[in-house]
Amino acid sequence: MRNLLRRALLAGVIACVIMLGAPSVALAGEIHVMASGGFTATYNDVVPEFERASGSKVVTAFGASMGGAPDSIPMRLERGEPVDVVIMADTALDDLIKQGKVVAGSRVDLVRSVIGMAVKKGAAKPDISTVDALVRALLAAKSIAYSASASGTYLSTELFPKLGLADKLKDKSQRIVSERVGDVVARGAAEIGFQQVSELLPIAGLDYVGPLPEGAQKVTVFSAGIAVNAKDPAGARKLIQFLASPAVHPAIVKYGLETIASE
Repeated sequence: MRNLLRRALLAGVIACVIMLGAPSVALAGEIHVMASGGFTATYNDVVPEFERASGSKVVTAFGASMGGAPDSIPMRLERGEPVDVVIMADTALDDLIKQGKVVAGSRVDLVRSVIGMAVKKGAAKPDISTVDALVRALLAAKSIAYSASASGTYLSTELFPKLGLADKLKDKSQRIVSERVGDVVARGAAEIGFQQVSELLPIAGLDYVGPLPEGAQKVTVFSAGIAVNAKDPAGARKLIQFLASPAVHPAIVKYGLETIASE
């Protein structure tokens, strides 16, 4: 019953969004999206409802917000892959706006995301409740994995140096490219792994330890914008409006993300 009510609410919100758009716009086209990992689980939960209610097909390519991996969003854009909507870390999206690849003024903030740590299912969970405890856990770990996107860049270039651990962790840390950190940890290829909490929670074979403590944490805002070369800017706008609507909030909270209140 709860799922039926949620679907009805989502459908109602989508219908309102569509009616607010230009009536001359066809609803049955394709909306191409490039999305980074932090918002992926929520996105995958709710997009089918948008497709059912709008009649539009959403075609999605997933990749990191930054970095030089072939499937990262910047590299996809460089190759000229089709895109109407870009969803990624706000700082990376702002860079694309400055480069003229995303429409200025189209940015809409969707969620706040924090970094967490996970271990293989059944493994001992280190204490990371304080910065000192986190340092001890990092030093004790035999191997550490972190992402090639926003969270991993923060850890390797800001947090580890700030804690005086950059040299001590260098030889036992690995930057994971084109794969989820949780998958690496789940198969035992790294003892502990760090990524956005929303990217760790959906993975089977993991035990979630918790978020980084105050003093070590960094909050990332994931935002959406309309690509300059969008083929369906009206459809892109409707999809972004839906993703920013209150109807999506349950799926946001479900994956450890924080909603952004409308101002």
